[in-house]
Amino acid sequence: MSNFKIFSTGLAAIALSVATGCTPTTPRDQNTSEVPSAQSVQATESPSPTASPTVSPTTSGQNNLSSSDRQFITEAAQDGLAEVQLGQLASQRGKSDVVKQYGQRMVQDHTQANAQLKQLAAQKGVTLPTTIGSNNQQIKQRLSRLSGSNFDRQYLNQMLQAHEKDVAAFQTEAEQGQDPDVKAFAAQTLPTLQQHLEEVRSIVNPGGTSNSTPTSSPTSSPTSSPTSSPTPTSTP
Repeated sequence: MSNFKIFSTGLAAIALSVATGCTPTTPRDQNTSEVPSAQSVQATESPSPTASPTVSPTTSGQNNLSSSDRQFITEAAQDGLAEVQLGQLASQRGKSDVVKQYGQRMVQDHTQANAQLKQLAAQKGVTLPTTIGSNNQQIKQRLSRLSGSNFDRQYLNQMLQAHEKDVAAFQTEAEQGQDPDVKAFAAQTLPTLQQHLEEVRSIVNPGGTSNSTPTSSPTSSPTSSPTSSPTPTSTP
């Protein structure tokens, strides 16, 4: 009987040890299952740096302007400054109210256009000129020596020539320019320049029907047409 008790207790101890040895397997599986979760978190965080480089290409292409676009910006800046200075001169030295009012409008409209062009040039990395250029400076000096009706006549003729040149330049840039922002500026400013041109044409040639006359013709056409018309009437 004593041997049987010893044998039975030994079997019970073996069974207990086997049972306790099997139980730790389940928490090991649970602990190992948590390891991939930390790796998956790191894997999900890794794609985030790929989103940041997408911002840099927008700034790198700002200075890639063609020579024609840069030349347009430079000439537009000089002519815009000249329009403001000559407009101020017209409001001071002009004789007729029409010339003074036209000069004031040149100051107002071109000051606004110059501010827009300055912002555009800053975005494109272009340094704008601070002077009106040698040609415009000569025109300003010549007009500064005039007064009265003589000033009005010369100023209007100059505005006629300048705006015909400006309209052609802005229209060409709006149609054939390469940079989309520079083209947009030219297209937005073009209607204002066309209004300036039509207005000065109506002042130089009031009641005239030829809006497409060349730059030099408006001053000579009113004087030449009356001389040719009376000749047929005098022969009878």
